[in-house]
Amino acid sequence: MAELTLFSMVEAVRRWRAGQRGRVALVPTMGNLHAGHRALIEAAVTQADAVVVSGFVNPTQFAPGEDYASYPRTPEQDLALMRDAGADAVFTPSVDEMYPFGADAATVIEVPALSGMLDGASRPGHFRGVASVVARLFGIVAPDVALFGEKDYQQLLVIRRMVRELFMPVAIVGVPSVREADGLALSSRNAYLAPDERARAPALHAALLAAAEAFRDGGEAAQIERDGLAALKAAGFKPEYFAVREAASLEAPRPGEPCVILAAGWLGKARLIDNVRLD
Repeated sequence: MAELTLFSMVEAVRRWRAGQRGRVALVPTMGNLHAGHRALIEAAVTQADAVVVSGFVNPTQFAPGEDYASYPRTPEQDLALMRDAGADAVFTPSVDEMYPFGADAATVIEVPALSGMLDGASRPGHFRGVASVVARLFGIVAPDVALFGEKDYQQLLVIRRMVRELFMPVAIVGVPSVREADGLALSSRNAYLAPDERARAPALHAALLAAAEAFRDGGEAAQIERDGLAALKAAGFKPEYFAVREAASLEAPRPGEPCVILAAGWLGKARLIDNVRLD
């Protein structure tokens, strides 16, 4: 196993980065790592000479009443997975280190074209918090490339838009979702599922696959969305959205343009999201 260099202070990371002569990759995480994160780190190893993984539960991307305080934190298991997957350095800052003037008074970055719909409508302020913390991580680590999971598809687009508009010299790489054998996309929040809920959870991916087949067969987007919502309700979900959108913009689909079908819903205490691309 590779030896990990551990950092908790911004200046220490910057000194380390200044000594790197090769390509550096960053994998931002909120900890509680699983096989999906492993896939990100292993992909990063192929993209760079050194890999930094951040583990920071970012308070500014949680809305009031969400699970910030109870979000799973497993630091010892995380370090073992990072080391085994080939990471070189780990950055685990405190909230005070990341937000020296306080999280409530922090400078923020907004990506309005992509942040107010779908997940952004369900979680006001979420993508503002995501963009703001990722911009900080880019400023601290100065990576050549950063890797994000495609399960959080809207987040991936928000980050790409931010990087393009702010002329950040970072290549953004999306890594395909990692799934259980029954199709459920891996997520730290899957731990909230009770046994009976876990048995029903694969219905989310199944509904997306059925929607993708219907869309390829010429189905009308609005009807596909209605059918998807009905399928989730029948499986016991409390759905938030089921949407057919253009892959590049998340706007309404146009003929000939690549599309993505996205869905989110609650199953007990777990909020699950997933998507299927239609290229």
